[in-house]
Amino acid sequence: MHVIPARSGPFQLRSLLGGIYLPALLFATGQGMVVPIIPLFAKELGAGVAIAGVVVAMRGLGSMVGDVPSGLLVSRLGGRTTMAAGALLTAVSAAAIGFSDGVPLLAAFVLVNGVAFALWHVSRLAFLTEVVPPAYRGRALSLVGGTSRVGLLVGPIAGGLLGQAAGLEAAFFAQAGVVGAAALLVLVRMGRRPAVEPGAAERPRLSLRSVVRAERRSLLVAGSVAVALVLIRHGRQILIPLWGDAIGLDVAQIGLVFGLASAVDMTLFYPVGVVMDRWGRKWTIVPSLAVLSLSLMLIPLTGGFASFLAVGLLGGFGNGLGSGAVMTLGADLAPPEAAGEFLGVWRLVGDVGAASAPAAVGGLAAAFTLGAAAVATGGVGVIGAVTMLVLVRETLRREGAEARVAPG
Repeated sequence: MHVIPARSGPFQLRSLLGGIYLPALLFATGQGMVVPIIPLFAKELGAGVAIAGVVVAMRGLGSMVGDVPSGLLVSRLGGRTTMAAGALLTAVSAAAIGFSDGVPLLAAFVLVNGVAFALWHVSRLAFLTEVVPPAYRGRALSLVGGTSRVGLLVGPIAGGLLGQAAGLEAAFFAQAGVVGAAALLVLVRMGRRPAVEPGAAERPRLSLRSVVRAERRSLLVAGSVAVALVLIRHGRQILIPLWGDAIGLDVAQIGLVFGLASAVDMTLFYPVGVVMDRWGRKWTIVPSLAVLSLSLMLIPLTGGFASFLAVGLLGGFGNGLGSGAVMTLGADLAPPEAAGEFLGVWRLVGDVGAASAPAAVGGLAAAFTLGAAAVATGGVGVIGAVTMLVLVRETLRREGAEARVAPG
């Protein structure tokens, strides 16, 4: 096992351009290409609406299954190796999906695609946690979130055009090519940098159980903030189209609201990173939760396109305020001696919020009304904001301090 080489000179964000940000853009574009295609491809292979939904859900399930094992692999193999492996596995599974000739096979490969996504995400976060000084961490991770947002905006458009012109399977083959290019960039560009490799240092190994036990307060308290933020983000993606349809808007109008809200969101990721690094993580996480919650609670008051657009733009602003927030908070809290293990569990915590959002919104809407579901989902964000403000200490390390600040 080799010793981590020392970093030469001051850290610069542009050193991550070829090995992190460009691969992140390519990977997100590839993922976005197939988001609208998977349910359509399932139906083309003979699945009904319900089964097509199950196929889509397999990706989220795969991500949850892969989170913790990914963290363990990162600690043993290093960030560069596991990032490349995650991208390559994504490319291979995407190509396999394109060749699927039945729904069971499709579902299996979509599951593998989700596992690969977990490996990519956890290893990238662990790598950045190791190589980026805390004073730059907010900007570094908000830029990751921003580039991913750009890819997820461009990808569905490209995937839709490809699917229409060359068949639905063409989108999966395109994803394989784009994500394969991301893997190549990771191997080539990160290999040229004297970057710190998570897991490459000679350090004692801690068991997953001991990490969870030692960090249980961080995972429970700060983790509940992460769950709240992820849940209301995903809940918003469900509530906006459903409410737009309920008040009589057409698909084009709803899509326009989504697009303009995303544009507002994407303008904020770098300023948000600067704020996190200068004043602290609470300065963006608490406002993000509060504004997102307010936008959800205002949904029932909208009755036409103008008011619906205003609330949608407010939600886009709130979402942008939280760019990179969950990743940054997790990176701050991760113990240096077991960053991979911790971040695997941290990612699983966030995935719980993502997975529970559809069921929570649907269940509340069925039991009460869609408006009540919007207000209740906003209430989750309010609880998260109060928890972050009161129970989680500021995790930004100032003036080179090395002591890690945990919730207390």
